This record gives sequence, structure tokens and C-alpha cells, in this order.
Amino acid sequence: MQLSPKTVEIRAALASRERFSARGGSGERLGVSDALHSLRTNLEDPNNVLQSWDPTLVNPCTWFHVTCNTDNSVIRVDLGNAALSGQLVPQLGELTNLQYLELYSNNLSGPIPSAIGNLTNLVSLDLYLNSFSGPIPDTLGQLTKLRFLRLNNNSLSGPIPLSLTNITALQVLDLSNNGLSGPVPDNGSFSLFTPISFANNLNLCGPVTEKPCPGSPPFSPPPPFVPPSTTASPTEEDPEVHLGQLKRFSLRELQVATDSFSNKNILGRGGFGKVYKGRLADGSLVAVKRLKEERTPGGELQFQTEVEMISMAVHRNLLRLRGFCMTPTERLLVYPYMANGSVASCLRERPPSELPLDWPTRKRIALGSSRGLSYLHDHCDPKIIHRDVKAANILLDEEFEAVVGDFGLAKLMDYKDTHVTTAVRGTIGHIAPEYLSTGKSSEKTDVFGYGIMLLELITGQRAFDLARLANDDDVMLLDWVKGLLKEKKLEMLVDPDLQTNYVDAEVEQLIQVALLCTQGSPMDRPKMSDVVRMLEGDGLAERWEEWQKVEVIREEVELGPHRTSEWIVDSTDNLQAFELSGPR
Repeated sequence: MQLSPKTVEIRAALASRERFSARGGSGERLGVSDALHSLRTNLEDPNNVLQSWDPTLVNPCTWFHVTCNTDNSVIRVDLGNAALSGQLVPQLGELTNLQYLELYSNNLSGPIPSAIGNLTNLVSLDLYLNSFSGPIPDTLGQLTKLRFLRLNNNSLSGPIPLSLTNITALQVLDLSNNGLSGPVPDNGSFSLFTPISFANNLNLCGPVTEKPCPGSPPFSPPPPFVPPSTTASPTEEDPEVHLGQLKRFSLRELQVATDSFSNKNILGRGGFGKVYKGRLADGSLVAVKRLKEERTPGGELQFQTEVEMISMAVHRNLLRLRGFCMTPTERLLVYPYMANGSVASCLRERPPSELPLDWPTRKRIALGSSRGLSYLHDHCDPKIIHRDVKAANILLDEEFEAVVGDFGLAKLMDYKDTHVTTAVRGTIGHIAPEYLSTGKSSEKTDVFGYGIMLLELITGQRAFDLARLANDDDVMLLDWVKGLLKEKKLEMLVDPDLQTNYVDAEVEQLIQVALLCTQGSPMDRPKMSDVVRMLEGDGLAERWEEWQKVEVIREEVELGPHRTSEWIVDSTDNLQAFELSGPR
């Protein structure tokens, strides 16, 4: 009797489990594999995003869009914007080590399983922009480590569970654009949140909605209007600005925190001002960006751009704006202090007593920063263009996780538009050729800067370094890398600090991604979302092979009899076809 393909698949899976058990495998991992496979079988996947989720492989750490820690425990499931439809399964509650569940921007429907309340290590739950219906499970109140809860733009109904107010770690809450009803809690963690978190739920009531609940006393009348004084003191806060969930600091608080902006606390300097290390009254360390005191239009625009955009853009791999201060003479932004500095400082300003960044950490930095930039481009509306992506602007938190910082040069971009500026902003060596020549920036200028940053990670070198002239080398990092690749000197590219502690195949793959990102034509460069997928192991081989075919043809044309110039190809031209092996 001939067995159906489905039966063969099931028998193979069972056999694999028996072999795994015979080797003393983990029952917990079996449960995780089963849970993820249950999710896969319950979803429609028109783009085959879940093709690698093979039920015969008990260890899901080899699957795309699944991230594991060093103990092979699943800590992330990243399936945002994947065109998936169907319903979630209660078996998700078995992923007890999961920290990030990213399922935003799909067509998922049905209820949110109450079993998600079992994921007590969860830090981020992003289910926004779907079609989920029914109530918000009361069990979500058990997620005591949750910092980001975004359920906006669904069809959820019923009351907001009071249990959510017990999540003291909660920093970002968005329940807007649903069909929720009843009073909005204003105690516990919910005392931090403003109307923007609950907007467009017509049947919600309570003080934060400015709509009294039935049977409750009327709200107190607003305080009487007092005309503002025409001569404000320098320490007075600007009364006009009220921005979302950000903390508003007084100037005095920040003066005390930074020892009156002492020079000994300067962490860095930028085009619009200085950054100071500070310690708040609660003992927490912060970085305070003090914009130049002159009230120039540029400085004010800088402040408004940073505050508005960063308060909207919240992601694990983006530097979160903690608060601000605004007075008639001062503009200050307050960020968490990043104890491990920037990628640039770790690569090139490391004290001899500290170990260099190891290869696994560099790979993690590459993936984390790509996720942060992808969020800016694809999940902010309008999209956010950073415009100065470089190793110095990729910060590292206490776990050496990449955090994209410094949105000082960022611009809000409307879809299908680019932005032409009269002055090019950015850092030499990282600026895309089309931006340099035309002043026109798009998300593809960020992709170029990201590609250069990858080369910084691999080589440990600066993007622009006159010191390379001493060895008759190119001052531009991209040109230097291309030169070594043409001479097939791959080993000379790798940062000497790594010695031999890296994987050749992984270095080659990262170089391939960098070269795809730094192509001369912005149209040829991948999107940041594509970069994320390639770094996760999905699609790089095909894209690299396709690129090589095109480059071989282009090289033949360039070397043909009609070639009018023998200038050496530089970083503003299209790349030659390099003999790097494909991803293994």
C-alpha cells in the first residue's frame, strides 16, 4: 500500500523524535518544536516564509525567523510583515523562554490565546496591524517582564484587563484602533500612559479619554486660564510641549545630574551640541544631549524632529528616548546611558584591559542593527531615514545588543517620496554616492551606510582613514576592501583582533551582504527588511548568485573595446564580480 506524503512526513517526524530521545534529548525542546510546528500547520503561508520549519528537525534553532540563545532555547520568533493568515494556537504557551514574539502586520485573526500568559520571560509582544478579535486575555497580566505591548489596529473588544496595571516593567503600551469598551485603568503602570495609547476605541471611558464613565462623577473643571508671562526665566519649561509617554525633566534635574554640564562628563560632540553623562536622583545613569544654546532654526528643528520621531519609534534595537527638557533657552534630550559605548569605540578605542568584540557578538550586532533600521524604514509612518548610519552611531547595551542611536540627521519621509536637501548630512566614507552628488536621500542611502558599517565590523578599520595612504592603500574602506578582494586576499580583511577566532564562511557571507548593500545604484541595493532575512540565512545565496551573473556581464562590457577610461573602479562605481564562495 502506498503511503500518502503526509503520512510519510508524520512517520519521519516520529522516527526523528525516537532517535532524539535515544540520545537523551530534551523533552522541553521537543515541546517547543511541536508548538512551533502546530503554529505552522495552522497558518496560511503564501510566500513560503515558514518553508524551513521542518517537523523532522527536533531542534528549531536551525529554522529561519527563529532565534535561540547559547543554551539552544528559543528566545525570538520574528514573523512580522510576512503575509501570514490564520489563527494562533494555544501551544505557543509552551515557548517558556521566549522573549520576543513579533507577529505584526499580517492577516492573523481569531482570539489571542490566553496561554500566551505562560510566556513569563516575554519582553515584547507585538500583534499590531492584524485582525485579532475577542477580549484581551486577563492572563497577560502574568507577563511581569513585559516592556512592549502593542495590540493596536485589530478588532479586539471587551474591557481592558485590570491585571495589566500590575506589569511594572511596561514602557510602551498601544491599544489604539480597536473596539475596546469600559473604563481605562489609571493606576499602577497605566498611570504613565496618555490618550495616544487608547485612541479610537469609541466605547472606552475615564479621565484619560476625557469621556466620563456612566454613573461616575463629572470631571473637575479645567484650571482658570493664566496668560503666559512675557519674560520667562531661563529655567522655566516651555508650556507648549506635551509629547506622548516621555518624561518631562526640569532643567534643574539635568543640571544636578550632569554636575552643571561639567566638561568631565562629556561623552561626545556632534553637529548640534554635546552629550553628557548624568546620574538622576533615582541613581540611574543617562546620556543628556544638550543642543546648542543659540536658538537657531536648525537646532529647534533638530529638537522637534528627534523628540517626535524617537517617541514614535520604539524597538529593541533602537535607542529609546527617555525624556526631554525644553525651556526658552535650552533644548535637552535624555537617553539611557549605554555602558558599552558604540561599535566604533569598541573596535578602535578599546583599553588593553578589555577583550575585543568576538565574532559571535559582531554577527549579533549586524543582525540587531539591521532589525532596528528595518523598523525605521518599514514600520514607521511616515518612514524614518537615519541618514548617518555608521559604527559610531550603533550603540551597545549591557548585553552587547546593538541599539541604533542618534537620529539627529533623520528625516521623516512620505511613502513614494524622497527628500532633497540643500546640504548633505552624514559622515565621509559612509555617504552613498547618489546622496553626495544629488543631495537626494532615501532608505537606500541608509542601506549603503549599513553596508559600510558591516565592513567596519569585519575589518575593525575606519570608513575613511588617511593613515592608509602610508601603505599606498585606499583611504576609503570600501575601495580598500574591493582591492583586497580582487587580489584574493580575504584573510587580510579580517580584524587582527579576532586572530583566527572566526568562521570563514560566515565572514564571506557578511562581506557578500556588505557588497550587495554598497552597490553604486540605489535601485540595486536590497531593502533593510531583505538584509534582515539574508542575515537570518534566507535568500542570500540566490541574491548573490544573481548579482554575480549581472556583474560578469557588466565586467565584460566594461573591458570591451568601447571602454573609454582605464580609471580604477572606486566606491562610486558598480562593483566588479568577486570570487567569494556562496553561503554554505
